[in-house]
Amino acid sequence: MASPGEGVDDLKSKRQASGSKYTTARGVSAIKDGIKQIPVKNVDRPARRPKPPWLRIRLETSPAFNRVRSIVREHALATVCEESHCPNQGECWSAGTATFMLMGDVCTRACRFCAVDTGNPNGWLDENEPAQVAESTDLMGLRYVVLTSVDRDDLDDGGAAHYAACVRAIRERCPETVVEALTPDFRGDFGSVDTVANSGIAVFAQNLETVERLTHPVRDPRAGYELTLGVLRRARREGVVTKSSLMLGLGETDDDLRRAFEDLRAANVDLLTLGQYLQPTRNHLSVERWVHPDEFERYREEALAVGFAEVAAGPLVRSSYRADELARTADLT
Repeated sequence: MASPGEGVDDLKSKRQASGSKYTTARGVSAIKDGIKQIPVKNVDRPARRPKPPWLRIRLETSPAFNRVRSIVREHALATVCEESHCPNQGECWSAGTATFMLMGDVCTRACRFCAVDTGNPNGWLDENEPAQVAESTDLMGLRYVVLTSVDRDDLDDGGAAHYAACVRAIRERCPETVVEALTPDFRGDFGSVDTVANSGIAVFAQNLETVERLTHPVRDPRAGYELTLGVLRRARREGVVTKSSLMLGLGETDDDLRRAFEDLRAANVDLLTLGQYLQPTRNHLSVERWVHPDEFERYREEALAVGFAEVAAGPLVRSSYRADELARTADLT
């Protein structure tokens, strides 16, 4: 969450059982963790696969990390890094990078890999959020910020103007800070894409998430493989660096991945991240396989051979993993 502190909705949400329906303090009807609970009697649930050794990690710390964490605690700031228990939090914070989620914590979509609560916020936006996220960036001393958000299909522009306002607020208060936007697909509206792409960001990201064959049921029916490619292609035309991400372990084949790499490059996407899918709750899609670190390295080499400027690949890599380093290594910012 981008706003300082923990709101009433956050506390109320945390008390709900996964998959249950509840009403937030703002009167929004939502599903906890995004996917309704499936009665056990109606489904043969596969047992969860035990995690392999390479997915068991310890949070890294450093003086820089401890400084950022103390500021976060002192000012009751909230970041996606902590909210999502990201395994790379220590590494990113130590490098002066963090991710904020905009426009609340209730998404209008229900992707079957994602544990964000689902509902209809009915147009609600926090008008103070641009100033608050800029203040958080300043207080944390961040050099690189990733702004992401829930999908907001209840807004005419999908929240593009709000995104742009947050970017401008950060750039005004912290002119040396580089901003990346990890956006929704804005229902393919190019006007909304242009609004964000021209707001002062250095990198425009929109996640393909999975290969074409698995797009549905992995993603919400309103999302689409070609839709995401079109959004990325449009953003690149506006002159910003573009980036996307794929989750592995959902049942994709090597051929599926090669086709996705080629399709992303055909849309002139510059940067790519590849990471292991992890099942957030029993109501979400199961993990089909654990991808070994050696396989991730092979996929990285294959993606680089297709023409990406840089690729981050590994079991614990996430969309925003060391976003600063990825862009800098590719010499694109």
